[in-house]
Amino acid sequence: MRSFIYKLHLWLGLIVAIPVLAWASSGLLYAWPRAVEGGKIENIDATRVRVLPSEALAKATEFAGRKLPTTALTLLMRDGRPVYQAIGGMGADSLLIDAETGVVARTPPPGVLTRYFRQAHFYFFAGSWQVPLLIALTALASISALSGLYLNLSMWSGKLFRRS
Repeated sequence: MRSFIYKLHLWLGLIVAIPVLAWASSGLLYAWPRAVEGGKIENIDATRVRVLPSEALAKATEFAGRKLPTTALTLLMRDGRPVYQAIGGMGADSLLIDAETGVVARTPPPGVLTRYFRQAHFYFFAGSWQVPLLIALTALASISALSGLYLNLSMWSGKLFRRS
């Protein structure tokens, strides 16, 4: 029985190590200055904001030609200019609305490092399977940890009983 649990523990450790490595490396990447877009934070110059949030949403809807499923509207500084970012569902699609002029533009696609960060850190690659995948990986990691505890306790209890 112990041989089976040992092999199970080894395989589970290898399987669980891959997503943990991706998650850890993407977190390290986020801590690296300016590697991930949006990692630089600038103070908003409120004196330059001329477009109200409601106007920004109206301009985004006009640009798209339909009512957008906007889940967040954020005011931020981008390249030294105040802009609203209208985000639709999980940050997948977004538009930038210049807070001074009201000009609307599509958010440029992220760079390679930003894409890796989002995919590896938040498991966006899984789409609708994101939550079930995370639950399954958590279950596998739990089984691996429990099997490791069992093996460790059985090893130590065997040594204790042999000494006495």
